[in-house]
Amino acid sequence: MVAIKALKSIWLDGKLVPWESAQVHVLTHGLHYGYAIFEGLRCHSTPTGPGLFRLPEHIRRFLASAKIYRMKIPYSQEQLERACIDLVKDNGITDAYLRPIAFSGYGEMGLDPTRSPTQVAIALWSWGAYLGEENARTGVRASVSSWTRMDSRSLPPQAKCAANYANSGLAKMEAVAAGYDEAILLNSAGMVAEGPGENIFRVKNDIVSTPPASSGILRGVTRDSVIQFVADEGLIFRRSDFTREEMFTADELLFTGTAAGITPIREVDGRAIGTGTYPITQKLQKRYDDAIHGRSKQYAHWLTLIR
Repeated sequence: MVAIKALKSIWLDGKLVPWESAQVHVLTHGLHYGYAIFEGLRCHSTPTGPGLFRLPEHIRRFLASAKIYRMKIPYSQEQLERACIDLVKDNGITDAYLRPIAFSGYGEMGLDPTRSPTQVAIALWSWGAYLGEENARTGVRASVSSWTRMDSRSLPPQAKCAANYANSGLAKMEAVAAGYDEAILLNSAGMVAEGPGENIFRVKNDIVSTPPASSGILRGVTRDSVIQFVADEGLIFRRSDFTREEMFTADELLFTGTAAGITPIREVDGRAIGTGTYPITQKLQKRYDDAIHGRSKQYAHWLTLIR
């Protein structure tokens, strides 16, 4: 985790405003009821300038989250993509994490958010590997959380909603307090779901698997990228549930996410994973790093270059 350093501007309700002026009222509805949907995407330096990785896919998921929550976004896909591009340009930054967010604003209190206006903002800041640069090489230590990943009978996991991340925060704090780097949540059926802010993959006998959407996960854009990388490596891939003990006996485990990138898991609940080497994870990391930095023609279509 890093402190956020102020930059030049934030996009708020259709225009770029000075960083320090991007403010909301303390009675903003979304602050009190968690009624906000958001995205996370990254911009990276490439040989031909800054590039936003899979920008259209992130904005499509942003709008899909809003639809699930009956939130009316007053901007189109194209306008939001343009706002991300303009924001990077205005701040003169080549490597950044972008956070589009829509929330019920200042208007009326009460559980019905439709009585408050919908506000939209996009901010960006410098943010390195979420789980640490060293851990991206050596792997993280994880613990299975006592908190259960919520399912669609309580909150829609397929929407990237702020309220969902209270569940993630409880799991994260529990893991860190116990001396671990990250948590792994099980779903209500006792199967592995995901990390607090990451999807999870398992490697066993050169077969790569990840929990299906029906397990209560968020369909990650990085997860989708890794599924393509696995196919391009010629490996067998399966969307399948797996148990806690199947994690313990994996050859490799890895987290994936926009913030986390691709990070191996070296230990779960005090049990070392595999041999401590990550041959398949490292191949996937190489493809990912080449893709986000514009070094791979194969994945060039995933970059929106900013010139």
